[in-house]
Formats: sequence, C-alpha cells, structure tokens
Amino acid sequence: MIGVGAGDPAQVTMQAVRALNEVDVFLVPDKGAETRDLVAARRAICDRYIERPPYRFVEVADPTRDRTTPGYRAAVEDWRRRRADAFERAILDEVPEGGCGAVLAWGDPAFYDSTIAMLDDIAGRGSLAMRVEVVPGISSVQALAARHRIALTRVGRAVQITTGRLLAGGLPEGVDDLVVMLDADCSFRAFDEEGLRIYWGAYLGTDDEILVAGEVRRVADEIVRLRARARSRTGWIMDTYLLRRAER
Repeated sequence: MIGVGAGDPAQVTMQAVRALNEVDVFLVPDKGAETRDLVAARRAICDRYIERPPYRFVEVADPTRDRTTPGYRAAVEDWRRRRADAFERAILDEVPEGGCGAVLAWGDPAFYDSTIAMLDDIAGRGSLAMRVEVVPGISSVQALAARHRIALTRVGRAVQITTGRLLAGGLPEGVDDLVVMLDADCSFRAFDEEGLRIYWGAYLGTDDEILVAGEVRRVADEIVRLRARARSRTGWIMDTYLLRRAER
C-alpha cells in the first residue's frame, strides 16, 4: 500500500517512488464514471515516476455502501467484507506468484482509510501467501496546514482528529484544535461560537484547490456554496479542515 500524497504529484516521496518501481500490478478501486479522473491521476503518477515498465493497472469494482441504514457500523463492516472479497479475487487472478501488487492511497494510509485493515483481512484468510507493506504519504492534514501557513498544534495544547459524523454530536469538551475529515454534511455550520475559526481546503495540491479561512459564523455559508459548486462540477470532492478556538 503506497501513500501518494494529497493531490500534487510533487508530494510523492522518494520512498514511494522506489516502491512504485517494484510493482507489477496496480489494483485500482473503480467507483464509477464520476471518479474516472481519480483513476487518471493515479496513472499520471505512475507514468511520471516509474522507470521499470511494464506494469499493469487492474480496476476492481468497489462495492456500494448502504448510507441510509441507521446501522452505520454494520453497514461499514458489510461493505469492508465485500470489498475484501473483490480485492482478494483480483490478487489471486492478476498478481503473479512471487510478484508485487499495490494499492495507491490518497494522502497517508493511516488517516481514515480502511485499506490496511482490508489487506490484513485478506492475508488472514489463508487463501494466499502475502506480505503487506505500507509506505506513508503526505496527508491532506499536512497539506492543509502548509497551504494555510499554520501549525496544527499550539504551545501546551493537543490537536484531535475526528470525522464529520462525530462532530455532528458537538465540539469535544476541552479540545481547542480539531481537524475534521469526511464531513459531507458540513457539520461546522452548527457552531457560531465567538472566535471559533475554520481553515478549510478542498482538492489540496491540485489545480482545483480551494482554500477558505475565517471565523466560522462568517465564512460557513461561503464554504458550503463553494463546496457544492465544486462537487457539482467534478462529481467528487475531498476536503478537510481545522477548527480552532480563540486563545483563552
């Protein structure tokens, strides 16, 4: 599993480049027509850095997840199982014995990405002998801080990373610096606390990059409009943000 950065091909590390040049088959999740440009972006990274052809791209149909059921955890576990089934079959069918297959992960595989767990699940099934190696990448969290020219931490304080689903339950008690990922519902709109700032970014490191910073109650509507317009244009969006309370 290779982390390839948040979007800018220049963020691909030297370790990732070395790993790319060892791969025989790249297994690429296929999520339909709306995300074809994400597949193209993966191909562009490989074309730019791989000096040892030939290599192959194999697209693996990514199963849909039930996003309407109230049983969130059960739905995610079912989706993960079906995804592991699809990738296990692709590895067995497409990766030669003794060969190297790879999955390219946006950002860093350590942040809210289920692929490591999926590969561990496949390895634990015993149907094939495989060794899993993870190559870290530049995460959207790092890219966000760099593009806004801020540090994620302040003196004597911690930073917490969470999801939009969890943020919908309220700001965590005692947390002044909160990184939020996977927030399709723009949960930040619920907070009008004086001095609460947001540093938001979408398509970080790409030509479509959008950045907004300011007090939440003043820029929330602007972010919602920009996000909706961008998603309508491209068919997808990847964004993240930092919520920061004022100094006490």
